[in-house]
Amino acid sequence: ARTYGVGYTELVAANPGVDPWLPEPGTRLLIPDAHLYPDAGREGIVINLAEQRLYWFSPDGPRTYPIGVARDGWSTPLGSTTVVRKQEAPSWFPPESARADDPALGSEVPPGPDNPLGTHALYLGWPSYLIHGTNQPFGVGRRVSRGCVRLYPEDIVRLFPEVPVGTPVRVIDESEKIAIVRGEVVLEAAPTLAQTTQLEETGHFDPEPVPPTLHARLKALVRGTPLHIDWERVDSVATR
Repeated sequence: ARTYGVGYTELVAANPGVDPWLPEPGTRLLIPDAHLYPDAGREGIVINLAEQRLYWFSPDGPRTYPIGVARDGWSTPLGSTTVVRKQEAPSWFPPESARADDPALGSEVPPGPDNPLGTHALYLGWPSYLIHGTNQPFGVGRRVSRGCVRLYPEDIVRLFPEVPVGTPVRVIDESEKIAIVRGEVVLEAAPTLAQTTQLEETGHFDPEPVPPTLHARLKALVRGTPLHIDWERVDSVATR
């Protein structure tokens, strides 16, 4: 996953039946490394929780990174904010919930290998919410945090110097993405956050009904074009 810039959930979902921890030698894996842009504008940073991906629309061109997101029972706010501060070698001040989980934690964890913020952190306008690295990279592409967004250690090192203070950040939860690519309608569907939790716990997830908003979005996408939608195929692809 780290070699090809994907996260745990998207790699497991693309390769059902393959043991994620002990795959048989010689197993062929599908690497899901093609992505449509989320429907959230192309400015600053866009975080898609369902997809577990961060998009950075830099002056040099867009980049995307897999992320770890809030675990079940916790959440990251949806909406718009900005990067208000940057910190290299950040200290972590564990919240009461973390200290309740681990009474051995002190009031401050200094920079170093034991710091869950990793080596760099971008602080958001929402207090207590950060985009940061991690000392546990196996948590990227999984629901593991208390609401912060985690990147692979090498990815936060790339992102940190490029993102200035004041960069807009938008957080969305969009499982289905659509676009017209080279004259064809393309649909990309990711597991929902609930399905991701089920995947973590059982190794598979149950299909959910195709959201009715998807049909309306597709109709709006092709309006005024000669393209036609195969609705049975839409439902089949989204369910699969």
